[in-house]
Amino acid sequence: MANRVCKEFFMAKTALVAVGGNSLIRAGEKGTIAEQLANTRRTAQAIVGIIRLGYNLVITHGNGPQVGAQLLRSERASDVVYGQTLDVCGAASQGEIGYLLAQSLENELAAAGMEVPVATLVTQALVSLDDPAMQHPSKPIGPFYSRADADEKKRLLGWQIVEDAARGYRRVVPSPEPIEILELDVIRALVDRGVLVVSTGGGGIPVMRVNGRLQGVEAVIDKDRASALLASQLGVDLFAISTDTEYVFLNYKKPNQTPLTYVTAAQMEQHLRDGHFPPGNMGPKVESVLRFLHSGGREAVITTYERLCEAVQGSAGTRIVADAGPRRKTGLQDEELEVPVIR
Repeated sequence: MANRVCKEFFMAKTALVAVGGNSLIRAGEKGTIAEQLANTRRTAQAIVGIIRLGYNLVITHGNGPQVGAQLLRSERASDVVYGQTLDVCGAASQGEIGYLLAQSLENELAAAGMEVPVATLVTQALVSLDDPAMQHPSKPIGPFYSRADADEKKRLLGWQIVEDAARGYRRVVPSPEPIEILELDVIRALVDRGVLVVSTGGGGIPVMRVNGRLQGVEAVIDKDRASALLASQLGVDLFAISTDTEYVFLNYKKPNQTPLTYVTAAQMEQHLRDGHFPPGNMGPKVESVLRFLHSGGREAVITTYERLCEAVQGSAGTRIVADAGPRRKTGLQDEELEVPVIR
């Protein structure tokens, strides 16, 4: 009873934690269920620590290796069972990872003597047919193929194929912008009732409206962008991204690399323009944090899952705060008003 009363009294804050891929499958692992359970257990311990600090939480997660495995199973077993489209594979991976996370969270909460309900929600993210990304597939998915096999896939299935000179050929699909999380009201209602919600896995299942009806899309949504959108729409107090480095660095992996501990949105945006955060590495995470802050969010942190609690308390990781004063909310390239910025 004491834990429940304490939780009800202090739970005025909300946070969205975007769980990175290394929280589920570590470098060098095969990604077996046993390995993923061990990793989700450690991640759950960190998340329980954040709940102890007085937060209602929404958890999002990546699904790259898992959805790739789903696609490979579907392809190799297509002569004996029905195949699965990419959107259905994304839904299946949401269920798989959500189950592992929910079980680990429930076990760790019980061990801590905390009564917090957990729910996993298969989540759809709306995209637009008019998004330019739909005409320019760029996201590699699935296994590598020989030139002959790739040509056959392109001929029979209409896939877009790109060459990786070192490893072969891969299918590419669009990576459109998420414009709406369709289950937003359900997520908000659950969070308001103190439920720990796991949702929007892998950026959400891409869907579009065609003649007023929803249909799945063979695409991949960036999980950090979708997480930033959900965090903004929920109006959370804190947006946290776990990744494989404790800090965001300037001049990463160079002799003069410098960790960032406390920066404003304006400072971080300047570092982004200066090229410190490559598109295939820290860039999407930094851009997503800026989107959240420019949409009215006040505070975000980026760190490893092991240091999440300390980062939330301000003693680890990179903390990014909104600039002082009002902003015109126009997206990542928000036009700033003439207001002072705290350095």
